[in-house]
Amino acid sequence: MNGAARTHICIIVENQPVPFDRRVWQEARALHQAGYRVSVISPKGSSSESSWEVVEGIEIYRHRSWKGYGRLGYFLEYGIALACELYLAIKVYRRARFQVLQACNPPDTIFVIALLFKLFGVHFVFDHHDLSPELYDVKFNRHGLIYRIVSICEQLTFRTADLTIATNESYREVAIARGKMNPEQVVVVQTCADLSEVSQAHPEPELKRGKRHLVVYVGVMELQDGVRLLIESIDCLVNQRGRDDTQFVLIGYGSQVPQLEAMVRQSRLGGFVEFTGILSHDRVGCYLATADVCVAPDPQNSLNDKCTMIKNLEYMAFGKPVVSYDLTEGRLALGNGALYARPNDPFDFANKIETLLESESLRHTLGANGRKRVEEELNWTVQSGRLIGALSRLLKTQADCVLAHPEMER
Repeated sequence: MNGAARTHICIIVENQPVPFDRRVWQEARALHQAGYRVSVISPKGSSSESSWEVVEGIEIYRHRSWKGYGRLGYFLEYGIALACELYLAIKVYRRARFQVLQACNPPDTIFVIALLFKLFGVHFVFDHHDLSPELYDVKFNRHGLIYRIVSICEQLTFRTADLTIATNESYREVAIARGKMNPEQVVVVQTCADLSEVSQAHPEPELKRGKRHLVVYVGVMELQDGVRLLIESIDCLVNQRGRDDTQFVLIGYGSQVPQLEAMVRQSRLGGFVEFTGILSHDRVGCYLATADVCVAPDPQNSLNDKCTMIKNLEYMAFGKPVVSYDLTEGRLALGNGALYARPNDPFDFANKIETLLESESLRHTLGANGRKRVEEELNWTVQSGRLIGALSRLLKTQADCVLAHPEMER
């Protein structure tokens, strides 16, 4: 057992439940496998989920979540979550003191908890999942008082952090330029598929519901995720062009699901579109292994243009061709593994889907291109090494300081 075994890391995530949150769960598993003790605080995915359990050696503490809508609703949601997270963090610390507190945004409020624990010598690591000011702008299209508060919270988060984990180079630039962080304190760790898990997934032809093709979407279904645009594309393919040979499966959840399901009913697409809700990683793997085409309908805006979508990297790991809107970070990640539609144009998006459905050779070529990128660089073996290395350097710096100044150790 190595020296990391003496170090306890507590991860807090508010936005999605664990282990459903792919990035957080991968990080937790990688840290545990490296010898760290890992505890995770997250919301419950459903009321039936356990408040505490140990999964693969990782302790998961869960709290009930209250989903807010509108600006006031989000403030209440985040305020309630912050109180629950603080209570559970104190509970975790009393059971076994942790040396690192890792916060996964959104929202950018967990720095408040970090400030308390920094009094006890705990390091604060900011795992930067989303650009909160841009996310607020996309949701509400306003730059008033609340937008300024969101921006201030982001600034305070960066100022409090001892290390920031960025999901791509655009986020790293934000941390350095907007967050005023030392470049040496910012490391890029992209969320990629674990190729050992991919190899265990097998196609299930029955998922196509008797149709020739299967098109799959995996991800959250909020306003900024563009699933409404995807349904418009499906309507174009099925009702306007008469395609009846393709099953569309939408995997995930979000506040937009009721409206999206209503769109499907109104467009009489029920026989072609299936909403699965949240699925285990194993079941998601079966759908991706079966899919002919995977889609990323995220519209172009100030948020999405700088984001690397986890689903794209998952699609590529399974060797699947992707249709995406033409986004800056999206193109950097997907490279020549995708067809790119004109931003926010559901009809051109439908054209690209149909192009792939009509060409098995093109599907194979794009899928092979994407898989190659994953094997060479965008895989979790490479990325997790960056995570472990960054934390090791952070903890080593602390140890060196204590050795040089023994009076600092408490």
